[in-house]
Amino acid sequence: MTQPTNTFDSYDAKGIREDLSNVIWNVSQEETPLLSSIAKVSATNTLHEWQTDTLRASAANAHIEGDDTAAESRAATSRLGNYTQIFKNAVVTAGTDSGLDKAGRGKEMSYQVVKVGQEQKLDTEKAIMDNNARVAGNSTTAREMAGLGAWLTTNVNNVGSGGANPTGDGTDARTDGTQTAFTQADFDLTMQEIWQEGGKPDCVILSAFQMNIALGFTGNNNQRSTGAVGQVDNLINVYVTPWGSVDFIPARENRSRDVFIVEKDKLALAQLRPMKNEALAKTGDNEKRQVVSECTLVVRNEKALGLIADCSTS
Repeated sequence: MTQPTNTFDSYDAKGIREDLSNVIWNVSQEETPLLSSIAKVSATNTLHEWQTDTLRASAANAHIEGDDTAAESRAATSRLGNYTQIFKNAVVTAGTDSGLDKAGRGKEMSYQVVKVGQEQKLDTEKAIMDNNARVAGNSTTAREMAGLGAWLTTNVNNVGSGGANPTGDGTDARTDGTQTAFTQADFDLTMQEIWQEGGKPDCVILSAFQMNIALGFTGNNNQRSTGAVGQVDNLINVYVTPWGSVDFIPARENRSRDVFIVEKDKLALAQLRPMKNEALAKTGDNEKRQVVSECTLVVRNEKALGLIADCSTS
């Protein structure tokens, strides 16, 4: 079919108003499952310290009547610490922005500050789960927190060829080894070791790749749903072992080669400066603001945690 001669259509028209949705759709990742689930405590120094202790192993304990009591040697507590890391992002907008009528937001500054805050939370989550040694810093070097990978030494399995555990006090990172597959056997062994040390893990932090492997663990009743008609479930809500029950939580910011088994109560975020939106000095026809926070990871006792290391990622 063809148009009648001299039809004036939309291609000829001038002045048609734009049709722009008043919503901005953002599909970027924003979840921070580990950061959001651990306790927040206060720090009062750039080096935040804490102490750990453990009970001695059980022993035979029987004595005769009237025997003198002799003191036994006692071990001192261990003193650990981590440096606070400064997270900072800034936004500058031109003064002209205040007079513009924009789709999807009012002032550009307000929109960008909210976005920066979400991004900074992702940065913090990444730092918490990173294999990074602590850095004291100086006038030319930024302080850095030691990430979770730099603390775990007791309940670590699947260490690949050439791999080695760190010292365990945050002063050095673990040495990555040759990667091999994440297996249920390694997972069950690590859960057992944590239990033997007195830990009570409640969640597993892992990448999407490793989550797909966990979905195939033997005994995971995940093949068919008894719920809604036509629904097929393939998930792990709670994984029950003789050594405790844990939730499997996929996390985008952890290294895919690391599978962490966590007792959340044994981790905390020590905040020297909670996240804050601050105005910066005006230097011209613009507006400047920064979002800044300062915090560090606290590993209250690494014996309550576990790691399946050097997992294959493809």
